[in-house]
Parts: sequence; structure tokens; C-alpha cells
Amino acid sequence: MSKTETDVVILGGGHNGLVCAFYLARAGLRVTVLERRSVVGGAAVTEAFHPGFRNSTASYTVSLLNPKIIADLELARHGLKIVERRMSNFLPLEGDAFCAGEGRSQGEVARFSTRDAERLPAYEARLEAVAEVLRALVLEAPPNLPGGGWMQALPEMAKSASVARRLGGLDLTGRRDVLDLFAKSAGDWLDGWFESDPIKALFGFDSVVGNYASPYTPGSAYVLLHHVFGEVNGRKGVWGHAIGGMGAITQAMAAACVERGVNIRLDAEVAEVLTEQGRAVGAVTTTGDVVRGRAVVSNLHPRLLFDRLVDPAVVPADFTERMSRYASGSGTFRMNVALSELPRFTVRPEPGDHHTAGIIIAPSLDYMDRAHAEARLNGWSSKPIVEMLIPSTLDDTLAPPGRHVASLFCQHVDPTLGDEHRETVADLMIETVDQHAPGFKASVLGRLALGPRDLERRFGLVGGDIFHGRLTLDQLFSARPVLGHADHRMPVPGLYLCGSGAHPGGGVTGAPGHNAAKAILRDL
Repeated sequence: MSKTETDVVILGGGHNGLVCAFYLARAGLRVTVLERRSVVGGAAVTEAFHPGFRNSTASYTVSLLNPKIIADLELARHGLKIVERRMSNFLPLEGDAFCAGEGRSQGEVARFSTRDAERLPAYEARLEAVAEVLRALVLEAPPNLPGGGWMQALPEMAKSASVARRLGGLDLTGRRDVLDLFAKSAGDWLDGWFESDPIKALFGFDSVVGNYASPYTPGSAYVLLHHVFGEVNGRKGVWGHAIGGMGAITQAMAAACVERGVNIRLDAEVAEVLTEQGRAVGAVTTTGDVVRGRAVVSNLHPRLLFDRLVDPAVVPADFTERMSRYASGSGTFRMNVALSELPRFTVRPEPGDHHTAGIIIAPSLDYMDRAHAEARLNGWSSKPIVEMLIPSTLDDTLAPPGRHVASLFCQHVDPTLGDEHRETVADLMIETVDQHAPGFKASVLGRLALGPRDLERRFGLVGGDIFHGRLTLDQLFSARPVLGHADHRMPVPGLYLCGSGAHPGGGVTGAPGHNAAKAILRDL
């Protein structure tokens, strides 16, 4: 048992915790990061899962990582290299395929609908106009709604005015689109634009990624929008791969932190947040080590923080009640697969750029709607939604020569799915791919299957929720995680939230860590 004094204690060495640590250390503060696992990175890690094969275990693709954070942490200097997919998306269909990517999408759409091809540029322009405005808000804490008098409220009123000015920069059509994208379902939004199933499936898939919902669930249009905020190597809306897997991102972040003097402690699971006279003053590990600081910053899921680590006696009753109802559960089933060869799709059997794409098995919005309904009824869908990436087509460091690794991101399973069903569901996911690429099942050399409970145990994703809480209107922006605490300051003085449960939400963005650091630096 040891006792350590520092300025800031950060709970969890996921990517947001590392980003927050970097900015605090750069400002001259002493920072200690306590990480439960033997590797930093949280859900953004690269791990071996079969002899000779390694892959991104949980998060698996790059786009949302903010370019300012990449530049500030000098991640390229610390070894990070991101390459773009050679094709954006590939949707195998019955007797055909839809291939999406720069320079080819409009022509592909025209094969299914001339009308949709004509409307595609306007759709993309209007979606990008909204995304550009909201992108500017990502690195700012949203307007908070604190209690107290005018002096406390004035700064937040100024923030509200700033947001209003940005939204006011949109024309009337753009403002109407903002309302639609926050309130409508993705299905209703897309049905208003297009008539062909493949293009609606392509865009609609983003609305169910990490979202235990139908594309016709109200609010799912925002989840679609959330996934178009990103960029790769300065190109907006592009998706890519980090050479070495997602762990390359967090290893580069850790190197940037260490260079600034951050103390990163591995195998240091936190047992409780230490409070004195109602204020957070440090953390106690499961081995009894005490790390005291002027601020305690949590990169954990907010439910884990308040359900397990903070003394409920120091938390306001209304906050505790609302946190107990904080919705979390994405219905995600995640697999890593070692392959003896590339899959040969019936509609495109030869190797090509489509193997570098996000391969989406979900041919229509109706298919996705039925998958969700069946999962709610039976625990999982007999015809699931599967996105498969084969990162070894872009990165030969992940598998032996001539072999490959695949990431399978599968929807929908019930977030409470029992462990006893894991292998049954894993078999189904493999067979679903095999229906489009005969021989895929036979090529599987090994696999790692992670259901929602596995994701919660391993990475702290409550209900398998990759976003640390659903991206619904009551849990977004000023209401994330709870109205009145959108400024990263939790109801316990000295306690802050820097993880994906804070604005702007989930994905490997680094934005919550960046924004939390600004709040902490203003206070210390």
C-alpha cells in the first residue's frame, strides 16, 4: 500500500483519459492515470486473439478522431499512421453489389435509380452543411444550465448565444434539416430523399451502429449524422485504418503523455473515489494504494462511476435518480476472426478494393427494422446486421503472410444477452457472412467473440454500449450525461467527467477529454 500526491488523478487510461492527461500535463500539472488493465487504450486497443494474429479488439476504424487533437499531441511523430480505405463501402446484394466511395457513388446509385443519383449531390451537400456547423461545436462544452443566480448563468447564456449564431449561419432549409436530424428517424429522413433500397441501406446503417434501435426509431437520424462528423488525413467524411490497429492511436497518445511527464499506472483498478467533506480528493485502488489530488477525473462510463465508486451520500438525490435511468445498451456483438484467405463473395469473387471497404450485410431499411424487432423478441435476430472490415488488406502487420484478420461488428442482440448464447450467436454471424461469401466459414482459423456482457466486463461498456450511453435527445448536448452537468463538472466538487458519457458522445474522437481538460484548467 502506498500514498501519492499529485495535482490530478484520472480514472481510466482510455483514449479520452489520455487526451485529458496530455492537455493538463502540458499546462504544467502533475497528472496520474490509473488504468485497470495491463494496457492503456480502453476500447481502442490492438490485441493478439489467435496465434500469429492480432486486431483491434473493440473499436475498429478511424474517422472521428479530431484533427486538432492529432496535431496537438503530435501523434504522427509518436508513430501514428492512418491510411484510407480504397473503397468506402461494399454491400453484397442478391445477384448484385453496391459499391460506394469517392468518384463512384453517383454512378453506382444510377444503376438502381436515376432519380436517386440526381438527388445524391443535394443530399450530401445538405447533410454536410449541418455536420459542418455541429463539427464546430465538438471541441466546446455545450451551454450548461446551472442553478444559482444571474452571475452564474451569464457565461452559459453567452454560450447559448454563440451556438445560436452558428446555427443562424444556416439558411432556413438548413435549420429545418437540423430539426429533422435531431427529431426524426433515419428511415423517415432517408425515405424522404431516396427510393432505392441499397442507397437507403448504405446511409441507414450508420443510424443503427451502436444503437439498439430500428432505423425507424425517432431520433436515429442523429446517430446517422454523428457518424459523418469525421475526416481522415484532412478529407472529410472519409474512413480509414490506423496501421497497427486502434491500439496504435492510444499507444501514440500514451507516448505523448509520458513525454509531458504523465504517470501512467497499469493494473491499477480503482475501488473508490476518495471524498472528504463532500469533495473528491483522490482515489483508492483495489490494492489499497491512495492517490490524492486537487481534482479527480473519470474516463469511465458515468453509470460505473456513480454506481460503484462514489459514495452516494455525497451525491444529490435527484442526480442519483436520473443516473439510475441513464440509458445504456447498444445491442452490439463484436467478433475478431483469423482467416486462411480472403472471402470470395458470390457477386464479386476476385480480390479487389471491395475487400478494403466496410462490407455491410443489410440490404434494406426493412431488413434492419426486422433485425431489431426480432432481437427484442428473441434476444437476437436470425438475420442480423453485419459490418465486416478486413484491415489486413491495408495493414500487413496484423496477420501472417497470405493470411487475414476480419472485424465483424454485428447488430442486433439484446444488451442483456446471456453468456450461454455467445457461441450460438457467433456461429450465426459467421454463417451470415458465408451466405454471401461461400467458403468463409471454412476459412476461419480462430475467433474472439464478445457479446454485450463481455464488452462490459472487459472495457466497462455498460450493456455493450460503445457510446457510454445512448445518443438520444435526452442524453445529448446540454443533457449529457444529465442536464446541469454538461460542463464536465459532476455534482461532487472536484470530480469531473472526461469520457464518452460527456459531450459530444461516443466514438474515438478525443473531444470529451479535450473539453474536460479546459474546464479543469479553469478551476485549478
